[in-house]
Order: sequence, then structure tokens, then C-alpha cells
Amino acid sequence: MTNLPEDFIRETRLVMGEERLNRFLGAFDDEAPVSIRINPRKAASARVSGERVAWCEEGYYLEGRPQFTFDPLFHAGCYYVQEAASMFVTHVLRQFVKDPVAMLDLCAAPGGKSTAAISVLPAGSTLVSNEPIANRAQILLENITKWGYPECSVTNAYPRDFRKAKASFDVILCDVPCSGEGMFRKDPATISEWSLQNVEKCWRLQRDIVADAWECLNPGGLLIYSTCTFNIKENEENIRWILKTYDAELMEVPTQTEWHITGSLLEGFPMPVYRFIPGITRGEGLFMAVVRKKGTSSHDKRKQLPLKPLMIDFPTGEPISLSYPEALRYLRGEALVLPPDTPRGIVTIAYKGFALGPAKNIGNRANNLYPKPWRIKTTHLPSEPVGILKIED
Repeated sequence: MTNLPEDFIRETRLVMGEERLNRFLGAFDDEAPVSIRINPRKAASARVSGERVAWCEEGYYLEGRPQFTFDPLFHAGCYYVQEAASMFVTHVLRQFVKDPVAMLDLCAAPGGKSTAAISVLPAGSTLVSNEPIANRAQILLENITKWGYPECSVTNAYPRDFRKAKASFDVILCDVPCSGEGMFRKDPATISEWSLQNVEKCWRLQRDIVADAWECLNPGGLLIYSTCTFNIKENEENIRWILKTYDAELMEVPTQTEWHITGSLLEGFPMPVYRFIPGITRGEGLFMAVVRKKGTSSHDKRKQLPLKPLMIDFPTGEPISLSYPEALRYLRGEALVLPPDTPRGIVTIAYKGFALGPAKNIGNRANNLYPKPWRIKTTHLPSEPVGILKIED
């Protein structure tokens, strides 16, 4: 049994009750489930050997944890490795968003919920994927770039910056920084960072973030609030504060009984909120609620301009497809020797037809232009493909 803080056990028993707590603690005897989500724009026809995630049609559980680093299709953005509970955002968006919207993911790194959201938003929608912390924003940029949706842009700003700029959005996802109780099984290092003082700090910060976000939300718009923690203060009490402070209504998300999602655990607050508890739901810890800002949007969606990608010296012609060993060497940043009939200049390097990145062919060799921070660091490369997705050649 993992050694959890006594304060956490005591507080969680008060929140969950004895029966739920025992099931949660029992989950620490099992490995955290591994799941991926398919990129519908790139790999919709791919086959996956695994059980589908009930609330996300693109999501699959894997039987074990393969070495994703050595799968070129992972680097090509054909799928994203994401904890299953977090995929619930796709179900939420499918229920409520039927027309093109402008959406903001306010605390987006490493990009799981942003890539999930842009995959299911109606055509014509735009998504701003934002991360306040600079080094995390670079990771976000990598993942969003690989996912390959030009209607999604990446920013590095604080929530107050959007408020000061008078930015406006139809949907805002606030996946707020939290005390991380729901990640204890998946990432045991988070246990040592937990304290009652940190919980106190987190719920106050979360309200500041929501306050900035609310100013940017159009009338009639949706605020999706989520954490990966269990305590009442960061979850139900914050939702109750939103409803009391703002002209807001809580939206009910249709779910299935067999998903085993837990509702509100705050006494006297029988409102539609959604808790994923390890040992009860197949995934890690998550809390999510959907709040609507009352009123009707006053902005004219017809005046929205689609984002256009900036492309400088972009490759032309057919992609140059590499074998598995060659693809791994490319992802390591090694120079390539391409077929003699390859045109000179910037070319696209691909694996199984999926673009990995650019190279500059100078004739006797091709200089590797794959971004240095993204490269595989290890020199010990497997000779056989990982084989997570089954792609027809």
C-alpha cells in the first residue's frame, strides 16, 4: 500500500465516505490504466488492440505501457497518450457545442485537453491553447504542432492578460492548477508535494483564475471547470462560489450509469458535477463541472476570421517515406541519405505516409531540420516497430 499523508486520508474519508475511500485505496494495488486517443484527422482508420474508453469514441485502453518514444506515429501526432478520465472533455463538448465557437484553454500544458477539444469542435471553430509557464508552453507548442490542426494557436500568457486585452470566447476551459490528489497513483512524486496548506493555496488561486476567465466569457458561453483532485474546497465549494458570485447556471451532462461517475459529494449541494475516482471509475482522479454564463452572445460570429498558419519555406512535393530504423534516426536528429531522385531543398520526411518533419536535401545528404528540443535522446533504438496502431500501408 502506498504511504499517503494522514491528513489526506482523514480529509478524503470525510469527503468520500468509508466505502468509496476503501475502493480508492484498493486501486493503489493495481497499475494505473494506460490509454491513448486517436487523432481523427490523421488516423481515423487506424486499428487499436484495446478496449474503447466509454465516454470518448477516439479513446482506447492499452494492455500495457509500450515505449511511446520509439513509435514514429506518436511523434507524427497520430495519437496522444492521455489519461482516460481527462478525455471526458470530448463528451462534454459534443453535448453542448453544435456551432462554430471561439474557445480558450486557459491552463493547457501539456496539451491533452486542447488536442481533445480541437478534434471534436465543429468545423469553423478556433482554439487558443494557453500556458502561463514558459517552459511548459514549449511542451504545449510541440504537442499542438504535432497534432496538426492549424485552427489551434498557442499562447504564453497569464489569465489576467486575456482579461486586460478584453479577449472574448464562447467556451473557456479552466483546467486549473490543483493539489493533484487524483494523480497520486499515476505519479507518486505528487504525494510528497501535498499538504493542507497547499490545498488552501490552490483553491484561492483557482478563484482568481476563474474571475479572470469569467470576464472573457461571452454571454451564453460555457466555462468548463476541472481539477485532478478530490477535496471539496477545490471542487464543489468553488462551483458553489461561482454560482453565488456570477450570473451563472450549472449544466447537466448526460452520462451512463455503467461509466461509474460519482456526483457531488458536498452535503446539501446535489448539483450536476462529475467525479472520476480510481477504483470506481476506470481512470485517474478528475473533477469536472460545466457552468453557463446567462444571457445571449452579442458578438457576430460571421465576423470571426479563421486563423491561418504562417508557413515559411514550407516543403512541397511528395513526402519522403522512411523505414522504421530510418525514421528513428531522423527523430534522433541524424543526417539522412535520401533517394537520388529527391528534389533539392526543403522536403517532408514521413513514416507510413504521416509527416514527421522537414529536412533540407543538398544532394549528397539531407540536413536534419527536426527541432532539437523534440529529438529522441537515447542511442539505444529498437529494431522492430512498437506497433501500437495498425496502419494499412
